[in-house]
Amino acid sequence: MPLASDNLRGIALMLLAMATFALGDVGIKLLSGAVPPGQIMGTMGIVGTIVFAIWTRARGLPLLPRAIWHPAIALRFVAEIMAGVGMVLSLTLNPLSLVTAILQAGPLVVTMGAAYVFGEQVGPRRWLSIFVGLFGVLVILRPGFEGFSPQALWIIVALMGLSIRDLATRAAPASLDNLQVATIGFFALVPTGALLIAFGTPPLWPTIGDWATLGLAIFATIAGYYAITAAMRVGEISAVTPFRYSRLVFGLVLGLIIFHERPDALSYVGTALIFAAGLYSAWRERLHSRR
Repeated sequence: MPLASDNLRGIALMLLAMATFALGDVGIKLLSGAVPPGQIMGTMGIVGTIVFAIWTRARGLPLLPRAIWHPAIALRFVAEIMAGVGMVLSLTLNPLSLVTAILQAGPLVVTMGAAYVFGEQVGPRRWLSIFVGLFGVLVILRPGFEGFSPQALWIIVALMGLSIRDLATRAAPASLDNLQVATIGFFALVPTGALLIAFGTPPLWPTIGDWATLGLAIFATIAGYYAITAAMRVGEISAVTPFRYSRLVFGLVLGLIIFHERPDALSYVGTALIFAAGLYSAWRERLHSRR
């Protein structure tokens, strides 16, 4: 019973994380055109770094332990910048539902990377699910066909950045606390914002409404980061992980209600392939972990 209760709490936290991440995405997209992308990322990085730094010190942990200089953390820092640039430009230039759908292929890419980088065992059925999910991404993007948008390639940049970040996190020293890693992760958004400002629109003073929306995006992202960290610590990973795909539902619903998005039939087909492949891969991983 205690394990089942822990799993239920972990699932609830994962659902909360995916809902708040989706709200953060909505906030960033609402700001597109009103606040420069670099200013959004930079502000998010500064506030997030301060919040997690205070939290880290309150737990009695050093902000810069020796393990923070590990090469895996350096790679994670670069991947955070890559993911930050890709994410903010994806949400600015593409429909929310499109961004959310393609990013759901992230766990499949991480599984593939873990097989090559860490030598993790991936059976033929899971390899098949990975290829089905990646094919779903191609169905949505339609490269070389009518309807293809080069701006959607920023989603692939975000997807690769997030996947490299997750792989680097697995290679990070076990002595590092999640709060320490989160502080460094949010700090990476500060140079991300500076980079986008240097090559894009200079900062401007937002309106009161824009400040409120920016605050929503920042604190929703922080809440989501905390919730997903707690979820992975409370329940069994194999039981909690499949509920990461609830973000797809939240993204589609919010895109429909707030931005009146209407994906076409091929987009729904590709989304279904990614969703089914991800759930099947997670189910196979759970069976493997039980064995």
